[in-house]
Amino acid sequence: MEDILNLVGGDLVPATGNTWIDVHEPSTGKVYARLADSDARDVEAAVQAAEAAFPAWVAMGREGRSNVLLRLAALIEKDLEGFAEAESRDNGKPVHLARKVDIPRAVANFRFFATAILHFSTEAHVMDDVAVNYTDRSPIGVVGCISPWNLPLYLFTWKIAPALAAGNCVVAKPSEVTPMTAYRMARLCAEAGMPPGVLNIVHGLGPKVGTAITEHPAVKAISFTGGTRTGQEIARVAAPLFKKMSLELGGKNPVVIFADCDLEQALRTTVLSSFRNQGQICLCGSRILVERPLYERFRDAFVQRVKALRVGDPRDAASDLGAVVSEGHMEKVLSYIDLAREEGGRVLCGGKRVQLDGELQGGWYIAPTVIEGLGPACRTNQEEIFGPVVTIAPFDTEQDALSAANGTPYGLAAVLWTSDVKRAHRMAHQLESGIVWVNCWMIRDLRTPFGGMKQSGVGREGGVEALRFFTEAKNVCIKL
Repeated sequence: MEDILNLVGGDLVPATGNTWIDVHEPSTGKVYARLADSDARDVEAAVQAAEAAFPAWVAMGREGRSNVLLRLAALIEKDLEGFAEAESRDNGKPVHLARKVDIPRAVANFRFFATAILHFSTEAHVMDDVAVNYTDRSPIGVVGCISPWNLPLYLFTWKIAPALAAGNCVVAKPSEVTPMTAYRMARLCAEAGMPPGVLNIVHGLGPKVGTAITEHPAVKAISFTGGTRTGQEIARVAAPLFKKMSLELGGKNPVVIFADCDLEQALRTTVLSSFRNQGQICLCGSRILVERPLYERFRDAFVQRVKALRVGDPRDAASDLGAVVSEGHMEKVLSYIDLAREEGGRVLCGGKRVQLDGELQGGWYIAPTVIEGLGPACRTNQEEIFGPVVTIAPFDTEQDALSAANGTPYGLAAVLWTSDVKRAHRMAHQLESGIVWVNCWMIRDLRTPFGGMKQSGVGREGGVEALRFFTEAKNVCIKL
């Protein structure tokens, strides 16, 4: 039983109230660690430490901050296997997925922003014979970063890396469901040469810790990834305080497949985009729309491949899916499968909890599920399930596909399969999504803007968008 401590002012400390939260291992359902149950007092201490550290962190300059982040990236990479095993144990995902995707991407996040800040340029505007204007960008000060449980270290570093590179000090809250890799990283900060107070990690529950970060007057910006409902609450609190906000929220992503697609590529990739990480990625495609001439052929081949996916021990390299993140989340996902049946849907495969043997019998596993026969307006097609569940339906015309794809409150990502280049551009322009992948999925260039439309969020992350968010712009006008 390990204690997961806060990082405040460079020290690893328990919560002020010395209370704890149980942390469960999804693959077994058992408690394996306890987490500091922090509150506003701990956030206050973290903010004070961040304010004290800010002048010296800015004074280190871009190159000095870059070197610290590069050293931290190297230390994580050196212990990649340990981080991957910890991420799997904490989240339920297969170890091989954490080893291949989550931890390397966390390393890449630090390296990308550590070097991007060295090339971060600003604008200059010359007014003929009158004046020259240039944009001065400076760090905001103390910022809050709140990250989710589905890609714990991946998304935690996606937020803190640009904030730190830009010269801010950070008060961060990882998900209380999956805190272990953030804690493991916290133990490396001093070795990387990060001054005390530059990065502070406060663990605990959202209503106590997340709310305290959002409300604190000294926290000038909030970067949040998570559910739309929580994002609404953060906006309600932060907007009257005139804080900068970047909110990456939910999704109900369409996969639009035309009959002229490369069928093998579309099948292989759609299995991945539906069920990778147990469907617990905000970018997963949860609504599969197939042009009618191809529909039955695609559906039957897709279901056959989904049935062949193996749900098993996350430590087993042969497991395609591990456990979902918590018992409560498992019950939520299963309740949506029951709802789909009530709405007239036909479960083509899956649709139930998977019971494994031995020490894994108490784990939270769900069979990958494909549902047919649901209309676009039903709740199963409108609400975010965030698990290994997809719906599939035919469409007749391009306009029908667009109407269905855009017909939810969300607009995070979309996938389009076609060999018609003109159609690809036309559809991509009309799809109401922050990201449109054409004949691919999950190819990510860290230089590109990332974020959603409608209820999928406010603002953009990634590349210069993130560095702009974490800085304040000032126009300086000098008369010639």
